[in-house]
Amino acid sequence: MATYAIGDLQGCYQHFLELLDLTGFNSTRDKLWLVGDIVNRGPDSLSLLRMLRALGEAVVIVLGNHDLHLLAIAAGSAQQKHGDTLQPVLDAPDRTTLLDWLRHQRLFYHEDEYALVHAGLLPAWHTEQAAILAQEVEAIIHSDQFQEFSRSMYGNAPDCWQDTLRGENRWRVIINAMTRMRVCSPEGNMNFSYKGSLSAIPKGLLPWFDIPWRASKDTTIVFGHWSALGLHLMPNLIALDTGCVWQGCLTAIRLEDRKVFQVPCA
Repeated sequence: MATYAIGDLQGCYQHFLELLDLTGFNSTRDKLWLVGDIVNRGPDSLSLLRMLRALGEAVVIVLGNHDLHLLAIAAGSAQQKHGDTLQPVLDAPDRTTLLDWLRHQRLFYHEDEYALVHAGLLPAWHTEQAAILAQEVEAIIHSDQFQEFSRSMYGNAPDCWQDTLRGENRWRVIINAMTRMRVCSPEGNMNFSYKGSLSAIPKGLLPWFDIPWRASKDTTIVFGHWSALGLHLMPNLIALDTGCVWQGCLTAIRLEDRKVFQVPCA
């Protein structure tokens, strides 16, 4: 058995098939860990959703910001943006089945020494706390409350964690950290405007994973979301968004031996 963690797919169905073929993935034996942003911007989100749903327990998925965007559109709480490629999903005869399946995926997954999340973890959170906080929000997303909450899901404030946060503000911080964050202040305040490379991060900001007092350092975090970061491997960190939808490549890593597999997406 092998576990293959794969970067942001964003509707790139054919490249996903090529990558699975390259790895030798076998759905009866192996596992896929997907870092989120399954849908949008690429050409065939619909085929991806159908295939991943059919894979059943062979795949573990955490939701990304594009996945939540699709769910908010379907709930009537958001509008499609320029560049979105979600209409085939919204028009599909099995739309309800697919969206209900997507809505019941996780925000965060933790197994042994690894944790899977789309964007990152706030430095104040240890891994066990992050799992509990994710479950709070997952319960909302999975329930009939999601339509109401999705209207207030968007926004950049509050920008840091406080244990006293309650209700929509609390859930928004959790979602923003796990699906949107890239950089923080040294004190742990999220900044959502910077999307560039490591070398050009403005003074006064750090990658979330380089905050010296980060509480989750004892777990290897597997994540995506930050295409300008690219493939970034550290002893306790695996970043896998290599910009397939931006004509980069699609990347998988076999967790057992950290062998990397890539297919070009030009």
